[in-house]
Amino acid sequence: MIGILVIIAISWLLLYLIEKKNILVLGVLPTGKRFKQFVIGFLISAVFCVLVQYLESYLKSSTWILNGDITVGVILKSFWWDFKSVLTEELIFRGALLYILIQKIGSKKSILISAIAFGVYHWFSYGVLGNAMAMILVFIGTGLMGYAWAWAFSKTKSIMLAFGLHLGWNFIYNTIFSNGPLGELLLIQKGGNELTNWVSLLNFISGLIIVPVFVLIYIRYFVKTEMETKTAK
Repeated sequence: MIGILVIIAISWLLLYLIEKKNILVLGVLPTGKRFKQFVIGFLISAVFCVLVQYLESYLKSSTWILNGDITVGVILKSFWWDFKSVLTEELIFRGALLYILIQKIGSKKSILISAIAFGVYHWFSYGVLGNAMAMILVFIGTGLMGYAWAWAFSKTKSIMLAFGLHLGWNFIYNTIFSNGPLGELLLIQKGGNELTNWVSLLNFISGLIIVPVFVLIYIRYFVKTEMETKTAK
């Protein structure tokens, strides 16, 4: 949590020194409209993640079972971990730096830069550095998603839709389907077969390519471009 506070403080300082604005310009306050954007984003990503996980289960002929040792406290602790990790990434990649870039060089170039940075970052967070094929696939997949989320920030003039889209995916993926670093949580995958190379690639593409494309379509056609509201300096 201290790290998030430091990032917020640095973001606020950068916004003041470069744009003479404060942190509220990122649309962080959960007004009714912003909260609605967050919830919609969360639900969209949650549904996509569930579909991808059940596609993997179908391809593997495996099943999902409830973890008998899970508790509400563990779920809440895991959600808090997801919340903090997502908020940290959003503040870095779709926060003050992206806002400043948009003001200086325009949205198109800024969104592309943010997407590239997000893709490169996941080479390290996914531990694929040195594996050329994995690096390409991870860069394309996370870069596309980073582009979608940065575009959401640019169109809504708020971090909330991107935050909801990001948290919805991470919470379902990590906490509900036990794919994160915290181990077995709500659901555990049992049985099934190892995927062959081509089937494994299809499963990978469904999560890291097809889902971002659908999110991009949603942002393109269903998210209105808003005018930036004036905030106190």
